[in-house]
Amino acid sequence: MGGILPLYCGDLQAQPTQTKKSEKADKPRTPTPANIDRDGVLILVRSAILALDHANKTGNYTVLRDLGAPGFQKNSSAQLGEFFASQRNQKLDLGGILVIEPHLTLMPQIEPNGMLHMAGYFPSVPMQVNFELLYAPVEREWKLYGISVNLSRGGPQAPETPPEPEPTVSNDIETAVPPNATFELAEPTGSH
Repeated sequence: MGGILPLYCGDLQAQPTQTKKSEKADKPRTPTPANIDRDGVLILVRSAILALDHANKTGNYTVLRDLGAPGFQKNSSAQLGEFFASQRNQKLDLGGILVIEPHLTLMPQIEPNGMLHMAGYFPSVPMQVNFELLYAPVEREWKLYGISVNLSRGGPQAPETPPEPEPTVSNDIETAVPPNATFELAEPTGSH
């Protein structure tokens, strides 16, 4: 539903991976939690999505490109415009993320290649904004390296309603009251 952008990254091969001499070459490294506070996460997430929103609204991807890491900047503004064309043509407005708190589904973590990676969504209704972001460390600052933004239905959704069973009629049903019973109303006792 809505505009779907796959995770768009710069050239991952261009980023050197740093390893310690004591690490074994055949031992795979695992991501580690990032040392970043809530405000830092909000700044990174909102600024990346708003930069994409402004680029889509204006058709000018220069600022989005210039905010990125060198690997992301290897793409021309025209290439970024081509990549995000379907979202731009749908005229999606992502500006609502300014007033909604994001929920993270992937807490900020440092990948083995040194990149900061996080994912989540802004729980808006009827559509929610889902995101996945990748940042490269550049001169002691996190710079955008990869971005994925798409929309899906917001809010909790119940499963499809199963068809109601057909009522069945059976002659084998016993009743608590015999079919020919009569009832008399009792007179109220006492006076008001």
